[in-house]
Amino acid sequence: MSLRAVTVALVAASLPLAAAPARADEGMWTFDGFPAAKMRKDYGWAPDQKWLDNVRASAVRLTGGCSASFVSADGLILTNHHCVVDCAQNLSTQASDLVANGFTAQTRAEERKCPGQQAEVVTMITDVTKDVKAAIGTAMGEALVKARDARIAEIEKAGCKDTATMRCQVVTLFGGGQYKLYTYRKYSDVRLVWAPEFQAAFFGGDPDNFNYPRYALDASFLRAYENGKPVKLKQYLKWNPRAPREGEATFVVGNPGSTQRLFTTDQLAFQREVQLPITNRVLSELRGRLLSAMEQSPEKKREGGDTLFGIENSLKVYVGRQSALNDPKFFNALADAEGDLKAKSAGNAAIGDPWGQVAGAVKAYRDVYLSYRFTQPSGDLYGYAEDLVKAAIEREKPNAEREPGYTDSALPLLEKQVLDEKPTYPWLERIWLEWSLSKAREYLGADDADTRLLLGKESPEGLAARLVEGSRLADPAVRKALWEGGMAAIRASNDPLIQYALKLEPRQRELKKVVDERYQGPLTAAGAKLADARFAAYGDALYPDATFTLRISYGKVAGWLERGAMVAPVTTMGGAFDRATGAEPFVLAKAYTANEAKIDKTTPYDFVTTNDIIGGNSGSPVVDKDGSVIGAAFDGNIHSLGGNYGYQPEVNRTVVVSTAAVQEALETIYPAPALVKELAAK
Repeated sequence: MSLRAVTVALVAASLPLAAAPARADEGMWTFDGFPAAKMRKDYGWAPDQKWLDNVRASAVRLTGGCSASFVSADGLILTNHHCVVDCAQNLSTQASDLVANGFTAQTRAEERKCPGQQAEVVTMITDVTKDVKAAIGTAMGEALVKARDARIAEIEKAGCKDTATMRCQVVTLFGGGQYKLYTYRKYSDVRLVWAPEFQAAFFGGDPDNFNYPRYALDASFLRAYENGKPVKLKQYLKWNPRAPREGEATFVVGNPGSTQRLFTTDQLAFQREVQLPITNRVLSELRGRLLSAMEQSPEKKREGGDTLFGIENSLKVYVGRQSALNDPKFFNALADAEGDLKAKSAGNAAIGDPWGQVAGAVKAYRDVYLSYRFTQPSGDLYGYAEDLVKAAIEREKPNAEREPGYTDSALPLLEKQVLDEKPTYPWLERIWLEWSLSKAREYLGADDADTRLLLGKESPEGLAARLVEGSRLADPAVRKALWEGGMAAIRASNDPLIQYALKLEPRQRELKKVVDERYQGPLTAAGAKLADARFAAYGDALYPDATFTLRISYGKVAGWLERGAMVAPVTTMGGAFDRATGAEPFVLAKAYTANEAKIDKTTPYDFVTTNDIIGGNSGSPVVDKDGSVIGAAFDGNIHSLGGNYGYQPEVNRTVVVSTAAVQEALETIYPAPALVKELAAK
């Protein structure tokens, strides 16, 4: 789901208990824990294992933070437009703006490689809980984190010998209650195939974000390649460009990013009182700085467009989350859920008081949070420098002693993301860096030791200018030489950003050690006990918080009651023409007006379902009972905003672009006859 949000007050009476068994249509279920019996009770039908296996093998995770699905035997991938806009931006030039004008590859030879992108498909899920917990033993604090991470690194390395085609990732579930090894088949060559104009995908702009009805063609196609050729697949979803039927069962299969439905009230209070207010203030300033710079020239407006889009979407989400947690009824409902679990766990000596442990960890985290957060400068160029420095340091250690993100299982993707060629814009890099440094000085204070480490005697603006203008890290050949040269090359480098990252690294490492000792370690220990408490109180029919790993949710096509009136579940393409005003953001895309006479305006456009999703589900296929794809999830309605903390079955809705609308676009608006033929192939 895209990061789109507005402020909303949630009705506590309609919220489920966060720790209790899931209610109707609630749940982002793991594939090895799909509640077939529950769905059969709710719907009179549930998929069998063959159905689940085929859908799992067709689901794709994109490393840019989105979901997708294979929809042809030749590696064609369906996802959202907003999931490929970064790729389109990286491939654009002043003379050829693929974001504004769209892109259609009429032949395979015209398909364009997306920098940094990787497509991943889950092939196996293995429970390694006993193994990891045995390695942790009775360790606490930083020692717990080190023992856990060391064993995870060993499991991942042993699980994936062929790092060219496989990726292994141990995922922490239930806050440390479970550990699962996810094995992926990966495709590191992903190319852009088709994308409509930005105005078609984002018709309605900010006023329509997290609202419905919608009239957005938020869909695009990619293709996975291997050895320079499209991959050949045996399993993929059948393309079905039909109208959705009200009340029919639907499945959303994708990778929800993260939720905090199992957080304690102390963790939520920290978000409400500290983390979210700071995030909203600093992002608002970044947005202002960027808008001011983009007004200086059409080229800066183009170059900064994708960044602005991401900042505004993120800001709206965080503002909405803060509003939700500030609603007394909503927060009290979460507190009541916690109270219910405490009552059911009272007297169980094996569980003890994990809530007290969490409270102590959060209190300790408050003391170090500002330093931990603001000693991390921002920007793509600084990010390259930090990854190059830390990768060089970590690769000199045994695999089990490295920091997460730099182990043998993680390095291939990191190397790709660091070395792939993509444009950087010096003016934009300066904004990112000077903004993050100025916020550090503001929150830490001018006399703070960390501020002096970050700035020395320079201003944020002067330091950012010196570092960006003097760096050569925008050149992928320079980055490649530093990556391959290891610590010797890093130490010998005179690149100012490399030297800056080297200077900051010891303090960042020191702060991580403190956070692991006082916060992460205690949270992991308490999380395991909280998981035990939940399983003891409610059984094992529970789903874990989202972790950007493969999940499946079930629901149905359905509208909802809004201010006394029913909201129809399906819109048509003709509605976009009726809604258009000629003024931004309700301006029709140029291809729509040019082809109006050809467009079938009765074609289903967007629709809503009761499926339970969150950010990261963007691009997830919406699958029917037959196992065919009838849409791609791209947003939620206003009531889904509280989905980070709880699900409201009466009003929570997923917003989907229909395959019928995409088919109409491929045939009449942005003609792509080769794609139409490929999608129709049996």
